[in-house]
Amino acid sequence: MNISISKLPGIGQKISLTTAEDSQLVLIVHHTGKRELYFFEEADSDEADFGMDLTADETRELGAQLLGATYQPVDADKLKMFNNQIVMDWIEIKAASSLTQKTIEESEIRNKTGATIIGLVKGDDIIAIPEAYTTLQAGDVLMAIGKKDQISSLTALCKGEG
Repeated sequence: MNISISKLPGIGQKISLTTAEDSQLVLIVHHTGKRELYFFEEADSDEADFGMDLTADETRELGAQLLGATYQPVDADKLKMFNNQIVMDWIEIKAASSLTQKTIEESEIRNKTGATIIGLVKGDDIIAIPEAYTTLQAGDVLMAIGKKDQISSLTALCKGEG
């Protein structure tokens, strides 16, 4: 799978996922929080075969489903409790953040917030499970998982509020 991320000035960000079979999913994330998901049977097609709007929560749930984070052979009530506790989010590191120019290890994100970094977008590079020695910079986007309050703490830290 080929993944590309590009900024859409005045709109937000476009994330394109192209499969080995040359199909494509495109997610547009607006600055307002609105998300649009499009499916192209052929990646070079000019018109989407399917499109839908998603809320932020629906997008996170879709991501969790794709990651397999919620499929567990357990009681349905326990699964609902798990879904209500775990949050996955993408958080941009701002220039004011104390995380800039520190490695993941030096930043002590897990110790300070409880959230776990499971991915990192650095410009055009996407790093799954980044190494502890990876240096964080303003503009990097962390993919994190944790409880709501842990993600909130990490978001504040990334904005320079913590």
